[in-house]
Order: sequence, then C-alpha cells, then structure tokens
Amino acid sequence: MSYETVIGLEVHVQLKTNTKMFCNCSAAFGAEPNSQICPVCTGQPGVLPVLNKKAVEFACRTALALNCTVNGFTKFDRKNYFYPDLPKAYQISQYDKPFAVKGFLPVADAAGNEKKIGITRVHMEEDAGKLLHPEIRNEENGIRRGDFSFVDLNRSGVPLLEIVSEPDMRSPEEAYQYLTMLKAILQYIDVSDCDMEKGSLRCDANISVRPEGETKLGTKSELKNLNSFKFLAKAIAYEAQRQIGQIEKGEKIKQETLLWDQNKEITVPMRSKEEAHDYRYFPEPDLVPVEPAKEWIESIGKGLPELPHIRRQRFVSQYGLPAHDSAILTQEKSIADYFEETLRHFDSPKAISNWLISDVSRAMNERKAGINGLKLTPDGLAGLAKLFETGQITSKAAKDILQEMLDTGKKPDIIVKEKNLAQISDSSEIEKVIRQVIQDNPKPAEDYRNGKKTAIQSLIGAVMKQTKGRSNPKIVTELLAKLLDELKP
Repeated sequence: MSYETVIGLEVHVQLKTNTKMFCNCSAAFGAEPNSQICPVCTGQPGVLPVLNKKAVEFACRTALALNCTVNGFTKFDRKNYFYPDLPKAYQISQYDKPFAVKGFLPVADAAGNEKKIGITRVHMEEDAGKLLHPEIRNEENGIRRGDFSFVDLNRSGVPLLEIVSEPDMRSPEEAYQYLTMLKAILQYIDVSDCDMEKGSLRCDANISVRPEGETKLGTKSELKNLNSFKFLAKAIAYEAQRQIGQIEKGEKIKQETLLWDQNKEITVPMRSKEEAHDYRYFPEPDLVPVEPAKEWIESIGKGLPELPHIRRQRFVSQYGLPAHDSAILTQEKSIADYFEETLRHFDSPKAISNWLISDVSRAMNERKAGINGLKLTPDGLAGLAKLFETGQITSKAAKDILQEMLDTGKKPDIIVKEKNLAQISDSSEIEKVIRQVIQDNPKPAEDYRNGKKTAIQSLIGAVMKQTKGRSNPKIVTELLAKLLDELKP
C-alpha cells in the first residue's frame, strides 16, 4: 500500500525589537545571564504588562507579507502551564482571536513550479526563559552532567510570532522549501534575524500519514524544537517511515510529542500531546484588546519591500537568469541587492551571477562572513568580471585577483598592473614561447603528431607555465596545433 505524508509546521520567530514584549528590558542576545530582567518579565506579583507597539507593527508586516488578513479585533490570553523557565506559570499568548489569519506562502520546486502553502494564523506572544544544564568535571569519572540546572530569564518576555501553516506539505523537501522561503521573507521585511543558533527561529512539525487517496487526516505526532532545516527534513522522513511501519504491523499511532535525536537520527518520545483545553486559556485581564485601524494596516503594507518570490520571478524575466540562479541570488536580500548594484557597473547578469554563486559564495563560507562583510565591493566585482569577459585576464588570473581583492580590498585593475597579470594576446609573442616549448618537449610533440591528440595538453600547460598563466588559452591552443604540424622534424 502507498502512503501519503501530511505535514504542518509551527514556526516561532523572535522579533528584533529593542525591548521586550511587555516591559522596557533589552531584548538583545548574548548578555550575561539574568542581566536583562525586571519585575514584569520575571513575573513578580502586582506588575502590569504594557504592549510593545513595534512588536505589533512587525506582526502586521509579517501578516501582510504572508498574504494574511489582519483581524480588526485581537486580544491576548493566558496560556497556563508550569515550566521552570516560565516565571509566571503562564505565557501571554493569543488563542481564539489571533492577530491574523488565512494567508499563504508560495514555494517552488527545482523547476520553478509554485505551490501555495496555506497559513492558518499568525499570533503574538512572549518567549520563555532558557534552562542551562552545565557539565561538570569529575576527576574520577571525567565530564558528566551536573545534578542541577540554571535558569536564565534574559529571553523571558522577548517578543515572539507564532506562524502556523495548514497541513499542506507532502514531503520533507516541501517542508524545507517552505521554511527557506519563510526565513527569506522575514529577513526581507526586517522583522527578525532568523538566527537558529541564537534561537531566533524555532520550528515544530506536525506529521501524520494516510493511505494514498484518503482524505481523512491520520493521528499526528509533533516534533519539537528542530534547530536546523537539515535536521527538520531528516526528522520528518524518519517519523513518516516509523508511522508507516507501525500501521503495517497493525499498531495504532499515539498522539504524542517527540524530540529528534540527531546523534542516533531517530525520534524519541517526550510527552503525550497536549490539547488546547490542557492549557486552560482565558483572556489576559491586564491587557486591552488591539483594534488595528484600516489606514494603519494599509500604510504598513505600502512600506513592504519587494518580496523574495516576486524578486526571483523578476530576475528571470528581466535579466534572463535560469530559475536555479535566481532562487539562489534572491534567498538573501543582501545578496540580491549586491547583485543588482553590481549590474549598475557591468551589465552582464549571467557573468555576475556565476561569480556570486561560485567563487564569492565559497569565500563567504570560508571567511564566515555575509556579502557585506567582505572587502569585495559591487564595483570591484563588476570590474573583475569585465576584465575576464573582455579577455583582458585569464581564468587563473581572475581567481588570483579575486583572492587579492578579498584580502586587501584593492580594485582589480590596480592588482593587474601591480602583478603584471594582463593577458597576453599578441600572437607573435605567444608564438616565440610555443616554438621554444616544442623544442624543449620533443616527446609530447611527437605523440601529438602520431595521433595522440591529448598530448597537446601537456604542451599547453608548459606554455602557460612559461608565461605565468597570462597567455590567451584560445590563441595558445590554435597556434600550437598549427605549429606542431608545420614544425615536423
């Protein structure tokens, strides 16, 4: 029997406001534990929360970017549960009147075909604190977990958005594409840095399976706290196969919450799945409802930038780029902006795209820097691409020049002059070198004349070495073939 996997994702996004959701404490990451706290975010008796206006604005930007309808009336609720890093023993969230509903997010496959994934709701809430489980060194037993935990409440009260999708995804690949596009949109509209290592973006996945053709949803499992897109795809694939295996053995699927063990690459039970009534939601009495004005919502919408999927389509139509190139270039706004700025200096879209996707991308990974963190300016890259495309430098010289530019920030034409890297295209000058190379390498010359055409590569290499990689490869190849025939012994 064939089975279909049904996937829905719940994504928690930390908003990059200066202060927390309901108090004036800093929301910045990386401070000393418990140094950014106050009576409000630590849940002291008698305190009153005050809503962060910027967080509401960011929620509106997100909702509109995800094609949602912003509700004219929205309120906050108390979600009651006990956890050591939740000081109040409840979280201020939204339940039956979320901020926005009924949107969609477009995802594309490798061929560029789009599918719309439904967005059920976008709602605001506050983050919980963070538990730290230190390891201690024991001289007899080595390093082991301590029998205690620490609580850092710096994160408590940081503004969160929860973005809940419809169960519209059917494969780990679709879930991966959904998250990739969602992250890109959030970064484009500048509401979150989406840094998973800092916990700015966290994802839970609801997974069920059903026989092909069945319309009724199966019993779902929830995978919690997936901290990378790669692990998410692996976890979904494993969990789907685990459920199929249970069904085929005649066993029932339990509705439970699972964790992903990335070392063993298996899902492991965490607890039985909660229902809404387990949280005993009730309206937050200390916060008034929010009723966004229509004019305010419209003004937020007008301020949105061109979104990544729209930009991706434009790069294909305007610049003639392949869908693959366009998808990579528009994944990060900074790279898309850099690409278009580079084109202002040298209008050769495919050439610039090739540099950014290959050599520049590799440099970013090696140097652990974003595009704007490199010493390579858009006009510098344009100059380098132009020198290469117009035949003024060889491929090897271009790569050497790029490394120099990355190290020093110098312009390519200056490096060419300083290091004498201009390509030699003078046929008479190249011919002198070729004649000497043929004379010094009689064996490969003879092999070539005897029909072993690949032997010419050795001679080409010798010519390029003699000219320090500066000779025009096309002219070298043509002249070598001509002279090898003419200079027969």
